[in-house]
Amino acid sequence: MQESDDQHRKNWTLGVTALASFMVALDALVLTSALATIRADFDAPMETLQWTVNAYNLSFAVLLLTGAALGDRFGRRRMFAAGIALFLLASMACALSGSIVSLIAARSAQGAGSALMVPLAMAILSGAFAREERAWALGIFSGVTGLALIIGPAIGGFITESFGWRWIFWINCPIGLMLLAMVAARLRESFGPAVGLDIPGLGLVAAAAFAVVWGLLRGNGSGWTSAEVVTALVAGLLLAAAFIGWETRADAPMVPMRLFRARALSSGVAACFLLFAAMYGTLFLLPQFFQAAYGCGPFGAGLRLLPWTATLFLTAPIAGAAVNRVGERPLVVAGLLMQATGLGWIAMIVGSGATYSTIIAPLVLGGVGVSMAMPALQNAVLSSVAVVEMGKASGVFNMGRFLGGVFGVALLVAMFSAGNASRSSGNFSDGFAAAMKVAAVFSLLGAMAGLWLPARRRPAAVQIPQNA
Repeated sequence: MQESDDQHRKNWTLGVTALASFMVALDALVLTSALATIRADFDAPMETLQWTVNAYNLSFAVLLLTGAALGDRFGRRRMFAAGIALFLLASMACALSGSIVSLIAARSAQGAGSALMVPLAMAILSGAFAREERAWALGIFSGVTGLALIIGPAIGGFITESFGWRWIFWINCPIGLMLLAMVAARLRESFGPAVGLDIPGLGLVAAAAFAVVWGLLRGNGSGWTSAEVVTALVAGLLLAAAFIGWETRADAPMVPMRLFRARALSSGVAACFLLFAAMYGTLFLLPQFFQAAYGCGPFGAGLRLLPWTATLFLTAPIAGAAVNRVGERPLVVAGLLMQATGLGWIAMIVGSGATYSTIIAPLVLGGVGVSMAMPALQNAVLSSVAVVEMGKASGVFNMGRFLGGVFGVALLVAMFSAGNASRSSGNFSDGFAAAMKVAAVFSLLGAMAGLWLPARRRPAAVQIPQNA
C-alpha cells in the first residue's frame, strides 16, 4: 500500500509540474501569431510592439536564478504556488490591458511569475523521483513542454481569429486556478540549501540588458550616433562589466563566474545565446510576415509555422540519442549551420515575391538544425559541472537563452525598421529579408562558438598483455 501511495504521489507531482511548464511555454509562443492584431488594435509601432515579447523574456531571464534561490530558502511548494498566482494575476492584467504600455507591464509580471514556476517545477520534480526514475520523469516533462512549443503559434492564431487576442490570456485563469488547487492538495513542501540572494547582481544584469536593448531600439529613430543611443549602449556595456566584477567578489553570486572556466560551459552558453537570438527574433517577425505578404489571418500564420516548429517533435529525440555516440560538438555545429542556411535561404527569396511553398524547405531545414543543436547544447553545459552545481549551470544556460532572445528580437526589429518597412506593406518583405540576414549571421556565429566545445573523448582501447 505504501508503494502504491508513493507512486500515486509521484504521478501527481509529474502532472502538476508538467502542466505548469506547459502553460508557461504555451504563453511564451501563443502571442507570436497575435502580434499583428495587437499592433493594429493599439496602433503601436514595431519598436514598441517588441516589448510585449522582450518584457516577458527579460524579467524571466534576470529573475530565473533568484526564483530558484527563493524556493530553496522559503519553501519550493510555497514559492511555486506564489509564481502560479503571480502568473495568473498578470494574465488577467494582460487580458484587461487598455494600452500597449499596460500590456507590456503585465507581460513583465508574467515573466516574473514564470521565473518562479519553471526552476521550482524542475526542482520539485527532481526531488520527488529517485535517481533511477528521474530521467524518465524529466523526459515526459520535457515532452509536454515541447508540445507547447510546437502547437503554441497555431493555438494562439486560432484563439485570436475566433475569440480575440485577449482570450490568449483569459484561458490561463482556469488552468492557473486548477494548478493552485492541485499544488495545495498534492505537493509536499521541500527546501534546498539556504543561500543568500544576490540583489546587487540582479539589479546590475537587469539594468545592463535594458540599456543595451533600449539603445538598439532607439538607434533608427534617434540616430545611431545620437547622445541617447550612445549613452544607452555604453551604459549597458559598463553595467555588464560591473555585473561580472561584482559576481567575482560576491559571497553568494547569482552567476558563479568560476563555472565559465569550463570550456564546454562558456562556449555552450555563447552558442545558446546566439541560437536563441536568431530563433526568437525570427519567431517575432515571421508570423507577421505571413500575414502581411500572404494575407492570411493569425490562425493561418500559426499553421504556416508548423514546418519549422514540428521538427522539434521528430528531430530532438534522435539528436538526444546521437549525443552519446558522436558528442555534442558535431551536432551543435551542424545544427547551427543548418539554421543559418535555412534563414539565409529565406532572406534571399522573400524579396522576390516568393510563394509560401518555396519557403517550406528552408523552414524545415532551419527547424531540424535548431532541434539538433538544442539538446546537444544543454547536455554539453550540464555535463561540464559537478552534479551539485547542475542547478546553477541549468540556470545560467536558461538565462543565456532568454537574454539571447531579448537581444535577437531587439536587433532584428532594428534592422527591419531601418527602412520604415513596417509603415509600408510593399516594403515589409525587404525589411523582413534584412532581418533574416542578421538572424542567419547570428546562427553562423553560434556555429563558430560551437567549434570551441571539447571533442568527445573516445574510451581508451583495452591492452591485452602479450603473455596472457
